[in-house]
Amino acid sequence: MTGHPVGGVAEKAFPVARSEARLLVPALMFIALVVAAVASLGTPLITSVATSFHVSLGSAQWTLTVALLSGAVATPVLGRLGAGPHRRATILATLAVVVAGSALTVLPLPFAWLLAGRAAQGVGLGLTALMMGVARDHLPEERSAAVIALISVVSVIGAGVGYPLAALLAELGGVRAAYGLGLVVTAAALLTAWRSVPEAPGGRSAHVDVAGAVALAAALLLVLFLAGERNLWSRHLAVAAGLAVAAVVLLCVWAVVELRSTTPLVDVRAVRHPAVAGANLAMFVGGIGMYLLLTLITRYAQTPHGAGYGFGLTTFVAGLVLVPFSVLGFVAGKLTPRVRTRIADPLLLAGSAVVVGGGFALFAAARSDLAELFAAMGVLGFGVGGFSAAMPGAILAVTPKSETSSAMSFNYVVRSVGYSLGSAIGGLILAAGTGPGHLFPDDSAYTTAALVGIGAMAITTLTSLALARRRSSETNPCVSCTHPDTGGSMPKGYWVSVYRTISDPEKLAAYNKLARQAVQPWGGRTLVRGGRVVAYDAGSAERTVLVEFDSFEQAVAARESAAYQEALVALSDGVERDFRIVEGID
Repeated sequence: MTGHPVGGVAEKAFPVARSEARLLVPALMFIALVVAAVASLGTPLITSVATSFHVSLGSAQWTLTVALLSGAVATPVLGRLGAGPHRRATILATLAVVVAGSALTVLPLPFAWLLAGRAAQGVGLGLTALMMGVARDHLPEERSAAVIALISVVSVIGAGVGYPLAALLAELGGVRAAYGLGLVVTAAALLTAWRSVPEAPGGRSAHVDVAGAVALAAALLLVLFLAGERNLWSRHLAVAAGLAVAAVVLLCVWAVVELRSTTPLVDVRAVRHPAVAGANLAMFVGGIGMYLLLTLITRYAQTPHGAGYGFGLTTFVAGLVLVPFSVLGFVAGKLTPRVRTRIADPLLLAGSAVVVGGGFALFAAARSDLAELFAAMGVLGFGVGGFSAAMPGAILAVTPKSETSSAMSFNYVVRSVGYSLGSAIGGLILAAGTGPGHLFPDDSAYTTAALVGIGAMAITTLTSLALARRRSSETNPCVSCTHPDTGGSMPKGYWVSVYRTISDPEKLAAYNKLARQAVQPWGGRTLVRGGRVVAYDAGSAERTVLVEFDSFEQAVAARESAAYQEALVALSDGVERDFRIVEGID
């Protein structure tokens, strides 16, 4: 994420016509749903793949893992490309790769080709953030927020849609028939994108930081590999620990590379913004908890009665347990944009985390009846839907419109890592609860895992509340202008701008209009705007603008806000000026 246009050209918005907008919204939803559903096809087909290709269950598990790996690696690269002028071409090329991968999964080829096809399908996971960028660029602001929230939701509930369908087709026609579903819907998504996705606004530039991409890809590969290979931790702890250290080192190298790069893959400085960092932390810990409960419920439902618990459901029937998850997740996604007008996004994140925690408590206390599993899954879906719908708002509030794809791509990488760790933690807890000579863990191991999940959601709730408190203190002058030590008034903050040259008055006029709107929520008051100047000593009579804020912190926050970043995009290279923020005296 970067706060300024790379090319130095003002960005122009290109809203689509109302009739085109009606087609664009369902197209974006459909594409996001398809790539999520297709990437999750490996989950219900692991046993069928092992049987059909005569490989171990561990090897068959890679049909899911490799899709997650390729998605995590491709997401930040696609996010950076999506922030540039060739976003439409990036979307079409990526969907073409997904279609080609889907074809490989259907053709009668060896197991290695199936893995290659699944890796190509996983690349499509990086398109979700690009769909958000399209919505934010080409829809009215009030409409785009609701659409972005729903795109975020459908990217999560897609697994609940694809799971039962793939399982049913596998039972009726075998694993190739199930993957055939992926080929059909991805081809439809490619055609939809070709007909509906508009070009990105002009004036943008995007360069992929190859060194940063390689370092981040290597680190993510190690992290997700360690999360997926649970046996490595129990049998070869030293090797696993060494790989974990290597992953940390690679992440540090990546951070250094990004800080030094003039065109970073991800702007680490922007990621450190408290609102963005807090939201990503909540996503990481919350993702661990959410995916942990999802895997616990589906695994419990498929455990045979002979274990002393469970329901022995077939893969298809177990997939139906996900229906409440998808339905209530979608309902929460529809409700959240309406609630956002009254409740801030961080508070919605906290409330949704509490709901997911309630799902864990329900599963821990009552799971002897199948209806109770459906109820727990429904509660989980409602919480995940609300959380996913509120997350983009928390991040995009401080993100320039041109950087939507890049910002949300990084968030989805964080989510993928959280989901993978949630699955791994669940597996480790259940493995620890499996006695010698037993195939299945004790029932109490599920309770232990649920308690761990409650702890994760408690941390997520506290993180979100801290984020909400900070947001309130930044936007409420009555809080920000009180000195923490004396209780008196805080020193005021001032923007001081001295314009040396004005090369493009039209860009300056566009900037002035946007800048006035940007400073109003932060209490900014213009005291001087280009009035008469009498210069003395070494001074020069240049246009001067002075804007007053109730506190220095308010002045800095206004400068970093997404609305003001849009004003800077409009200003671009239209002027040469000296801009500084100064603190007044008590």
